[in-house]
Amino acid sequence: LATLAGLREPATGRIELGGSPYAALTPRAAALRRAWLGQTQADPFGSTVLETALTGRHPHLGRWDWESQRDTNLALGALAAVGLAGMEERQIHTLSGGERQRLAIAALLAQQPRLYLLDEPLAHLDLNHQIAVLDLLSRRAREDGVGIVMVLHDINLALRHADRALLLFGEGRTLEGPAEAVLTVETLSRLYG
Repeated sequence: LATLAGLREPATGRIELGGSPYAALTPRAAALRRAWLGQTQADPFGSTVLETALTGRHPHLGRWDWESQRDTNLALGALAAVGLAGMEERQIHTLSGGERQRLAIAALLAQQPRLYLLDEPLAHLDLNHQIAVLDLLSRRAREDGVGIVMVLHDINLALRHADRALLLFGEGRTLEGPAEAVLTVETLSRLYG
């Protein structure tokens, strides 16, 4: 996933995004096309929930531009989509782990990429929020045609929401295909020993 996000060089070959090699894309051009959610969020400086959601709009702004009302409306819509409406003025350091995770997802929604790369997006979320986030992402994929690649460790949630699955067995061995064909008793028994 880090390689797909452009954070690590591929061992072989090259990765293209929208027909362009990563090396040919400026950071801004790449950020307009793909979004990355890592396993942890670092918040060295205080900011409000709305200010943090608005960071997703940065790739759409010029160097000296301020966010427009449209940018604010997109961020507010993203906050509402993840259940954080009404919390816009709260400081991020006062959020629970689950609220902070949903805020990170809201910033990605505000970014409006064509490809979401999500490393354990359900971390710190209660079951109801896990289902809500996966339903939200599934709708984005169906209705807006975005691509979503995510690491999930809950097999039941993967079966419920994923079209395709990739199992990493180690030593370069993988199995990829339709989720129902890949996530079987036999393959999972092999994977987990």
